[in-house]
Amino acid sequence: MNLALSDLTDHGGLFLNGAALTLALTAFAILAGMLLGVLGAAGRRSSLAPVRWVCGAYVELIRNTPFIVQLFFIFFGLPKLGVKLSSVEAAFLALSINLGGYATEIIRAGLDAIGKGSWEAGFSLGLSRWQTFRLVILVPALQKVWPALTSQFIIILLGSSVVSQIAVEDLTYVGSYIQSRNFRAFETTLVVAGLYLCLAIGAQQLFKRIGRRLFAYAEMAR
Repeated sequence: MNLALSDLTDHGGLFLNGAALTLALTAFAILAGMLLGVLGAAGRRSSLAPVRWVCGAYVELIRNTPFIVQLFFIFFGLPKLGVKLSSVEAAFLALSINLGGYATEIIRAGLDAIGKGSWEAGFSLGLSRWQTFRLVILVPALQKVWPALTSQFIIILLGSSVVSQIAVEDLTYVGSYIQSRNFRAFETTLVVAGLYLCLAIGAQQLFKRIGRRLFAYAEMAR
C-alpha cells in the first residue's frame, strides 16, 4: 500500500485548529465537571434525603444512558423547551454534565476513604461542616482517587470526538471533512488517530504533574 501522507500537508492548519478545539472543550469540561463532581459527592453524603436522592438520580441517569443521547437531548431537545445553544455550547454542557456524573462517584469513594478522625479534627478547631469538608477533607480525598479521575479526564478527551455529530469542528470533524475531499480516508484517519494519541499521552503527563504539585503543596500546608 502506498501511503500518501504528503497529500495532507496542506491541511495542517485544519488539523491543529481541530486539535485546539478538542483540547479547549476538554479543559473547560474538566473544570466544570469537577465542580459538579465535588458538589454531587457532597450531596450524596448529605444528611438531607431529598438532596441524596437528587444527586443519586443524576449519577444513575448519566451512567446508564449513552453520551451521544445526552448530547442529542441537549442540542436537539432543549430548544423545544426554549433553551437554544450553539453546537459548541451544547458540546461543552454535555461533556461537563457527563463528567460530573462519573466524577461524583469517584470523589465520593475518596470521601468514604477519609476516616472520621479528620472530620473530628476539623470540628475541634471550630470549623463548620462545610469548612471542614473544604479545608480538611477534600484535598486528601482527591489525592486518594486522583488516578481514577485522571483516567476519566482522558475518557472525556477521547469521547469528545462524538461532538462532531452536531457539527462541532473538533479533530474528528476536521478529519471527516478532509477525507471527504481528498478521498484519503486511511491516511487522514491515521493522522487523526496519531493526534489523539499525542493529546492523550500529553494530558496524562500533565495530570500527573498537576497531582504531584497539588498534593505535595497540600502535604506541606498540613
